[in-house]
Amino acid sequence: MLDITSEVSKHIPDGFSGLAFLYVPHTTAGITINEGADPSVKNDILNHLAELIPYSGRYTHMEGNSDAHIKSSLIGNSINIIVRDGGIVLGTWQAVFFCEFDGPRNRKVYLNLVGK
Repeated sequence: MLDITSEVSKHIPDGFSGLAFLYVPHTTAGITINEGADPSVKNDILNHLAELIPYSGRYTHMEGNSDAHIKSSLIGNSINIIVRDGGIVLGTWQAVFFCEFDGPRNRKVYLNLVGK
């Protein structure tokens, strides 16, 4: 899980208000908002996902990354964030995380802004 909050913020124009839509176009990666202050939170998330969805399980599609497909579906591939006066609106401890379940690989995150 990579904290991409500052990277997202860099792409928000000064004074912009509206919505930021973030989308990950990969079937083995995801994006989420969660606790960003305590690094043990992302470790807990990854460890529990690994327990629930082990790398080698009884999967019928055997591409070698079957677990990553399921983890990506559970986390999700898009989020929406309110933007006010050029800044993303998050809770005090929240951060935006790109979640890689089958890497490392070169990945993309698309950002679309709607507002003014």
